[in-house]
Amino acid sequence: MPAYVVEVTAEALNRQRRCLNGAKILCLGVAYKRGVGDIRESPALEILKRLREHGAEISYADPRVPSVVLDATAMKAVEATAEALAATDCALILTDHPEFDYRQIVAQAPLVVDTRNATWGIAAPDGKVVRL
Repeated sequence: MPAYVVEVTAEALNRQRRCLNGAKILCLGVAYKRGVGDIRESPALEILKRLREHGAEISYADPRVPSVVLDATAMKAVEATAEALAATDCALILTDHPEFDYRQIVAQAPLVVDTRNATWGIAAPDGKVVRL
């Protein structure tokens, strides 16, 4: 699934006339599942690695995981504020933590790729939200 998520994200960016290389992507959630802080065997980490390999500028927000190490590089979580969402090219929902405000995410991010169906039922303009 990580390769598929990266492919769908690249295609969604392309439809917005933006390429993956150099895109600012805010990954929402890196934990293995919603509501926990365990990152062991989390596919989100592989997705972050692959995005970085494709040249994306990645950051992540996870209220339960304050830091991660990716390929010997330490990363600290950021807050999913309106400003942080607006400053990205894409918000990529990887873990659907209940702490995230999905209405704000859809309203503020220019593009949302939702791998967890967390935005179901939230109205958005055509092409703004890609649900897997």
